[in-house]
Amino acid sequence: MNDAMQGHPVRPLPALSGRPMHSLLDEAVARFADRPCLDFLGTSYSYAEVGRLVDRVARGLQAIGVGKGTRVGLCLPNTPYSVIGYYGILKAGGIVVNYNPLYVERELRHQIEDSGTTVMLTLDERCLLGRVAAQLGASCLERVVVCPVAGIVSDGCTLFPSFTGAAVTPPSDDPHLIPFGRLIDNDGAPAPVDIDPAEDVAVLQYTGGTTGVPKGATLTHANVSVNAAQVTYWLAGPPGEDRVLGVLPLFHVFAMTAAMNLAIHSGAELILLPRFELEEVVKRIAVKRPTFFPAVPTIYTALIAAAQQPGCDLSSIRCCISGGAPLPLEVKERFEAVTGCTLVEGYGLSETSPVATCNPVRGVNKAGSIGVPLPGTMVEIRAVDDPRRTAGPGEHGEVCVRGPQVMRGYWNRPEETADIFVGDFLRTGDVGRVDEDGYVFLTDRIKDLILCGGYNVYPRVIEEALYQHPAVAECIVIGIPDGYRGQAPKAFVRLRDGTEATPEGLKDFLSGHLSRIEMPKAIELRAELPKTAVGKLSKKTLIDEERVRAAVGDGVAGKGKSGGTMAHGF
Repeated sequence: MNDAMQGHPVRPLPALSGRPMHSLLDEAVARFADRPCLDFLGTSYSYAEVGRLVDRVARGLQAIGVGKGTRVGLCLPNTPYSVIGYYGILKAGGIVVNYNPLYVERELRHQIEDSGTTVMLTLDERCLLGRVAAQLGASCLERVVVCPVAGIVSDGCTLFPSFTGAAVTPPSDDPHLIPFGRLIDNDGAPAPVDIDPAEDVAVLQYTGGTTGVPKGATLTHANVSVNAAQVTYWLAGPPGEDRVLGVLPLFHVFAMTAAMNLAIHSGAELILLPRFELEEVVKRIAVKRPTFFPAVPTIYTALIAAAQQPGCDLSSIRCCISGGAPLPLEVKERFEAVTGCTLVEGYGLSETSPVATCNPVRGVNKAGSIGVPLPGTMVEIRAVDDPRRTAGPGEHGEVCVRGPQVMRGYWNRPEETADIFVGDFLRTGDVGRVDEDGYVFLTDRIKDLILCGGYNVYPRVIEEALYQHPAVAECIVIGIPDGYRGQAPKAFVRLRDGTEATPEGLKDFLSGHLSRIEMPKAIELRAELPKTAVGKLSKKTLIDEERVRAAVGDGVAGKGKSGGTMAHGF
């Protein structure tokens, strides 16, 4: 054990055997019944209140047929329904399937069919409900639980910028659309479900590989509960004393663990916001005085600028963990200077629930490092050309992870599961090294993944959408430096002979096929696209060109020292 893991003044080392996820909430309710559990835009819910609502959701889900192993979707922005629905599904015996509420219908349908989701919780907001309800009869989705926005937000407040705010009241005689009020109209006594933490799946967290085809990482109750215990041990303050600011979306694996599950496990108050809006975040920090704040580098950068304004006080923040994109050293140092907090960088994947390594809060932070393995976790560097061979001391190779938080495999994908494991080590697809003190450093990426403001963007998804345009003959999508989001997608397109299209026209076409985060920052039309000696389109050539362009242009993008990322699923 290196110095980073020696002792802990707040709590003992966590148990790593795992337990049913809903027991985390049950224990917190028993210990902290009268303490605040959730704060959503000024409305507070105690642990006892959340516990009662979770019991009623679980009982209601069981009444409509949810049992052990039933896949139940959460297609929600951050709201109290996100937390209550998550733990209610798990207590009913179901499997949580997280959905991005900005998915277009094509993306929703693929994930519903791939996971076998039969029940979905979503909001009564017209645009969102319309997209989800359209899957009824067109997929295996059988029921939609409709959660009312009224009562959790004030008039005129929209939860996502793209939402209209207009609500839809489900017809009372429609058996497929179930109002949330009807779901929880019961005695709050769900039937106990026998959970084997090591075997039973708690969450299907969708991610993508080199091809960008989404795959469901099967995270067991043990995977998720152990990771909650690991990050609580590593990051949280004394039990019942923290206030966690939850701005990152809870459908994202990073926020699921480092905000929601950490808060519940430690008896903290979760200060939940529907999205990152700088003015609202600064306001909530002033009012609620959070002590722990998981976020991505772009959020910390925005807050550094806000801290220069009169009256902006960030001094309540004790600790932050950054994930989702490389953390530039200058951002870390400036944010710590304006807050007085400790900002550490972590690393992981959806396949690791997600946190695998993290810099210590109370030990040495090494510049450019993604930290040391969490308790019970082992990192090995394997040869890139032969992952069965362990790399030598100081040698670069593929980062491989073993630990109790590592997934069981991909949902219904045995071949992909076999490919990503070497023995019981998970291959991350990242190249790095481990120094003499056990700190891990990432040096390159094997995959083509674009890390855009903390989200994963897959080039193939954008390329496939472009190929649906009748004028597109060939296209390549790569990541380019972006001063705010870290990276952004850029598309290079060759048009078919005799056709015409403009970058603006192509973007208009893509708006119906891609989410906003996937939309290319730029589209460049070219007469020819570079190819390799065997005739394949060459991404490397374009990546090198953009690297040179950035170096001779503004000379700034991408130059900050950085470590790793909370990779897949972000």
